[in-house]
Amino acid sequence: MLIGYLIASTDQLIGWSDKMGEVIDIHTHMLNDQWLDRILKHGGSYSLKELQSQRAIHYDGAPFMTLMDGMFSYSKRIQAMDDAGVDLAIISLTCPSVYWGGEEISASTAKIMNNDMADQQKNYPDRIRWFATLPWQYPDRAVQELRESKAKGAVGVFVSASITGMSLTDHKFIPVWEEIDKIGLPVLVHPGAPPGVGDMDMERYNLVYSVGFMFDTTLSIARMIFDGFFDRYPNIDLIVCHAGGALPYLVGRFDTAFENMPPCRDVITQIPSQYFERLYFDSIAYTQDALQLCVNVAGSGRVLYGSDYPHNVGDMKGCLDRVDTLPPDIRNLVRGKNARKLFSL
Repeated sequence: MLIGYLIASTDQLIGWSDKMGEVIDIHTHMLNDQWLDRILKHGGSYSLKELQSQRAIHYDGAPFMTLMDGMFSYSKRIQAMDDAGVDLAIISLTCPSVYWGGEEISASTAKIMNNDMADQQKNYPDRIRWFATLPWQYPDRAVQELRESKAKGAVGVFVSASITGMSLTDHKFIPVWEEIDKIGLPVLVHPGAPPGVGDMDMERYNLVYSVGFMFDTTLSIARMIFDGFFDRYPNIDLIVCHAGGALPYLVGRFDTAFENMPPCRDVITQIPSQYFERLYFDSIAYTQDALQLCVNVAGSGRVLYGSDYPHNVGDMKGCLDRVDTLPPDIRNLVRGKNARKLFSL
């Protein structure tokens, strides 16, 4: 009787696990010691300072990123994934990526990161995939690194919402976007410190994180929509971090601007909300209402689980709990089905 009960209970647990579906984390970061050494030596306005007994990278005097042990340890990452119930992580470098140090430093640092992530995928073939890091400010080198990264197994491309003060629609980046459009890899658009954080008094209260990042994302994607980016590159899908910044809240305002302000129609002929069909959003919203708004605006097939681990604000379990509060048919899409389809996993 006891054996039969245990078998039945095990079958129920397996059935429940299957019903819940696998979990794929598409917004999660890793660094390494070489990257840290190089940005501190060649990063210009980036510096390392103590912030309330923790080490933090600062930009232009404003706190930018707190360094956490999990950023440098894959064994800790795998343990954290096991503890939270995450099956697969698609890792990326984080901002400021390699947008510093001059051409050779930037290009060689990108290669170091891509080689490291490719090696870690080999070490953990069932748990790790990765986004390619590119020296975007040097387009020829970026295209070369993109091709090499694709051959090494990259499943996507990482880019900051702005690059050394340049928008992603700058003509300088056309060769890179054309290559991405050709090979069809998804692109993770991640915010950084927007230009002028010092002028905007963002060094106080760590407003770079709470406001600056969201502003950087929202402005970047809005500009791409109105500039006709998605018409020029029909094969590119963008993943917008942090549940899209303010984008879900502003989509109606974009459409109203398009309908009433002629400059908003200079390039595009469709209302801006139509282009939201080319965007994916991660689930890092921090409240259930905000996540639900993101799902309502984007559609259940275009929201992807993300955690922002191992940042000090990253929370695999909390982000997953919010996803699992969604209706079951939506929950499993966000947990992993959408990502598996998008990345052809």
